[in-house]
Parts: sequence; structure tokens; C-alpha cells
Amino acid sequence: MSEFLFAADNIVFVSAIILMLLIGAVQAFGLSGDVDLDLDGDGDLPGWAFLGWMGLGRLPLLALIALFLALFAMIGLIGQHLALDLGGVMFSPWVAVPGALAAALPATGAAARLIAPLMPRDHTTAVSLDMLVGGHARIVTGTARTGSPARARAEDHHGQVHYVMVEPDNDGQRLEEGEAVLLVRRDGPVFRAISHGDHYLPRI
Repeated sequence: MSEFLFAADNIVFVSAIILMLLIGAVQAFGLSGDVDLDLDGDGDLPGWAFLGWMGLGRLPLLALIALFLALFAMIGLIGQHLALDLGGVMFSPWVAVPGALAAALPATGAAARLIAPLMPRDHTTAVSLDMLVGGHARIVTGTARTGSPARARAEDHHGQVHYVMVEPDNDGQRLEEGEAVLLVRRDGPVFRAISHGDHYLPRI
């Protein structure tokens, strides 16, 4: 078996297996950064359509490369083994490699579509600051006046804390330090707020 694997005609396929294992090791040890390619660009470009057909966007880029290498090597080695069994001689790499490549490309796309639903998805708790509108906050630094915002502490629906700048929504109103307020709208980097009218809300 080792003579077959390390035959000169199979060196490309064995190299693909080694590269796939190296990518797996990189992933396992968390040494790879997150590679995020936007496929929502110009959908009329053939390159984007091809990458989408290959499965990019369904699987992480490194996982897709590893899948392609595995299929390329497997198809190539199976083809060489069949050629040896049936004809007594393996294909030349000039024939075997393009043939395996042509078969591995559609196989990778099909496999990516099958595997994608089984892959764990990353969940994010990141929210837009606009989501804070309608929620409560508490002034923590300074007194908010029109044209002179104060710093307030708010929590989103995930329980994450945000510190935002707050001004009264009504002219002439003051929002004192420690006061609970209701965020009624966002005006650029500043939130407009009204007094909640209850200084005894649980501190947030």
C-alpha cells in the first residue's frame, strides 16, 4: 500500500492529503483568523457565482479548502487504483490531476451543500445602538441639559451594558445624575431621553 501511495504518479494526491491535515491542525489549535468574504457584492461577476456554487458562504473558507483537498485526493487515488487494477499501470499525473480536479470541483459544491446544515453556527449578541431606543437608562456622570449631554448606562435585551450620551428631549429639562430616564430617540451619537419619573427603579 505504501508503494502505491508514494509512487511518483500519486505524489500530488498525497501532498493534498498532507495539506488538508495541516489545515485541520491549524483549525484545531485556533491559529487561523476568521476569514469572512462577502458574497453579496456584484452577483453578475463569474468569479462570485463560481465561489458561491463551490459552497463559499455555506462553509468557512478553510473548511471548504480542506473539503476540496480531501475529495481531490480521494478521487485521484481511487482513479489511480482502478487504473492499476484494470490496466496494470497508473495514469500519468498530466492526466490524473486534471481529471481529479474536474471531478472534485462539483463534488465539493455538492458536499458543501450537504454538510452546511450540520455545521454549528456562530451566534452573536451584538446589537445596533438603535435597539436601545424605548429602553431605560440611568444617568451616571453629570447633568444632562439641552446641548450638554451626560453619560448614561443602559442595557440591551442580551444584558450587555452600553454607555451612551444623553440629552433631554424637552427644552429646558434637566436630567440629574442618578436619575432613571427613558430613551425615546437617537440623534446621531446622542440619545434623547425623558425623565422616567421614578428614582427608585432597580439600578442598571
